[in-house]
Amino acid sequence: MRPFQTAPLQLKFAADQAVGSFTGYASTFGGDPDSHGDVIAPGAFAASLAKHSAAGTRPALLWQHDQANPVGVWDSFEEDAQGLLVVGRLTLDVPQAKAAHALAKDGALALSIGYSIPPGGAELVNGARLLKQIDLVEVSLVAIAANPSARIVSVKSAFDPSNPNPRDFERAARDVLGLSAREAKRLMSGGWNGLVRDEQPDDSAELAAIAAKLQAITASLQGR
Repeated sequence: MRPFQTAPLQLKFAADQAVGSFTGYASTFGGDPDSHGDVIAPGAFAASLAKHSAAGTRPALLWQHDQANPVGVWDSFEEDAQGLLVVGRLTLDVPQAKAAHALAKDGALALSIGYSIPPGGAELVNGARLLKQIDLVEVSLVAIAANPSARIVSVKSAFDPSNPNPRDFERAARDVLGLSAREAKRLMSGGWNGLVRDEQPDDSAELAAIAAKLQAITASLQGR
């Protein structure tokens, strides 16, 4: 397997657009050769995606092509006119994935594919290697891309104050900041008073825990 062809049919897995999800092009078709002298032909991934679909498998989501360092899962692969469009989901409980999420939001990361080429899957055309069939093994988050068109185009964050969405805030409060579903709904409907209205006044430990969670929410939003 040649793991450093960098580039930033359909294979989908059940998933929602959770915090940590992102979209990008793992590879693009045609154009100038990349820094390895390769050009990828449209449809090059179709057979590999079909094979993964039949087997119920998916390419790995790795950090810098390190097989010992997965940072999430891929939820969708789709070939369109531009290239291989992918949707991934970072596992934010993993420290490297959390760091990658922050870097991706700042536009500091690109995408790179790890693959093998089956017999007859490549040919030389005008001095470049044209890849007509690719067995896709993994797609990594990397800092430097050989193909500058292989980029992340959107990243799902916990909460975007410039585009407020109550569902996003409730999900952030529940899933990222540790509130239960009941607590998050009460916070959304009635603020602090709504959150604590059902608690016993003498249950100081539980109230203190809720107050700490609210402080974490405030700190998270102020830091964005």
